[in-house]
Amino acid sequence: MSRLLNNILFENVQFSNSNFTKHYHDTYTIGLTYKGVLKAYNANEAYDSYQYSIRINNPGEVHHGKSEQWSHANFYPTIEIIADIYEQIFFEKKIPCFQRHIINNPELFAKLHSFFDSYFKGDDELIIETKLIEAISSLILNNTIYTKRYKEIYEDKKIIKDTYELIKDSIDTNFNLETLASNVNLSKYHFIRLFKKEFGITPHAFIINERLNRANSLIKNSNISISEASIQVGFNDQSHFARNFKKYFGYTPSKLIK
Repeated sequence: MSRLLNNILFENVQFSNSNFTKHYHDTYTIGLTYKGVLKAYNANEAYDSYQYSIRINNPGEVHHGKSEQWSHANFYPTIEIIADIYEQIFFEKKIPCFQRHIINNPELFAKLHSFFDSYFKGDDELIIETKLIEAISSLILNNTIYTKRYKEIYEDKKIIKDTYELIKDSIDTNFNLETLASNVNLSKYHFIRLFKKEFGITPHAFIINERLNRANSLIKNSNISISEASIQVGFNDQSHFARNFKKYFGYTPSKLIK
C-alpha cells in the first residue's frame, strides 16, 4: 500500500439512504457516485450528484445532504498532499480551491475510478501513486478557480482560526460561550453572529465536528477502542458519540474500523 496515503481515510459505500447534517472536514473530499443520488448542499447552494459524477469539497467548506440508494467511493486527501502535487506542476506550493462541488467530466471520472480501484485492490505502490498523481493533476489543471498561499487552515478567517486553535489545544474541554467569545475579544452576541456568518454553523456544531474529526483520526491511526477515542475528545457518553458520528458522517464508528 502507498506510504503517501498512510492514514488517509477511504470510503467504499455500497448503499446509503442517510441524511448528513451540516459538517466540514479539514481535508479535501473527493468522491465518485456510482449509483443513486446525493442531494447535496454546499455554500448554501443545492447540487445533485448523479451516477458517474465527481464530488469535491475544499477544506473547511460546510456541506450537508441526503442520499437515496447511493453507491459511492470517497477519499480525504490532506492539504499537504494536494499542495505537493500542485507544486510538482507549477513549482510553487499553493493550496488550490476547486471550481464546482459537482463535476461532470468522464475523463476525470475514469482516472479517479482507476485510482480507487487500484487502492482498494491493494496494487503495487508505484501503480497507486502514479494513478493518484494523474487524477489529481488533471483535477488541478482543469478545475482550479483560485489558489491560496500554503498556510494553516482557516488563516483567512480570524475568528474561526482563533476558535479552532483554542478547541484543538483543549479538545476534551467543556467550553462555554463566555470562554469562546472572550478568546476573540467579542461579546457573546457578536461572537455567535459573526461565527455563523463566517462559517455557516453554530459554535456548538463546530466543536462537535472538531471532536468527531479528532476521534475519526484517532480510530484510524491509533490502536485504541471507540470508547477510548470518544472519551479523549470529550464525549462522556459513547452512545451520544455514536449518534453524532452517524449524523455527521452517515455511518457508525464501528463501520469506520471495518
